[in-house]
Amino acid sequence: MRYADALSTADNIMTFRHVVKEVALDQGFYASFMPKPFTNHPGSAMHTHISLFAGEKNAFYEEGAPMQLSKIGRSFTAGIIKHASEITAITNQWVNSYKRLSGGGEAPAFATWAQVDRNAMVRIPTYKPKKEASTRIEVRSPDSACNPYLAFAVIIAAGIAGVEGNYELTENINPIPLPSDLAEAIAAMEKSELVKKTLGDDVFEYVLRNKRAEWDEYRKQVSAYELNRYLPVL
Repeated sequence: MRYADALSTADNIMTFRHVVKEVALDQGFYASFMPKPFTNHPGSAMHTHISLFAGEKNAFYEEGAPMQLSKIGRSFTAGIIKHASEITAITNQWVNSYKRLSGGGEAPAFATWAQVDRNAMVRIPTYKPKKEASTRIEVRSPDSACNPYLAFAVIIAAGIAGVEGNYELTENINPIPLPSDLAEAIAAMEKSELVKKTLGDDVFEYVLRNKRAEWDEYRKQVSAYELNRYLPVL
């Protein structure tokens, strides 16, 4: 999908999903953006490439800086890393989302950054000479079924918090694990002033109510795993 501003990109994603589903149905298939439909295969992600422009200038580029990533770019990345747990209930909003974030399959399980490691939450693509406008970061945690409008809002808010707070992008020493399930993500979001301020009180409370209800319904279900494992032997 070609790059655009955040709102246009969110619109394009929703259009893309709708078109894919309609074309699949027309051909006798069902297209799903479920984050982790198969246990033994990688899940479906929505890797999000972000640049920040000041007019025509890419504010993430700085010649001679580490990775050619400017102080603004490094602080923006650090903001996403620091607030990762708080925003995960938005970027990974479904019970099934956390099956993908369990580790492996090039999906992040920790709030880390890297240039090459595709298991990192944020990847900083290698700079290509004379491609200053392409300097960017790649946020790899969001999944293919998230609400892109809300996801982009909280990712940008976390990055801007890093810039305004002059966060330092440090090495991945004792990285913080991402929430392991929706309940942990809800608990982290509940305490987040950043997410509350970004979404506004009404949307913030609505999302929390909705996600609490989803988790409560899920945890009461008796799964096929439980039946297959326990029914014959207990």
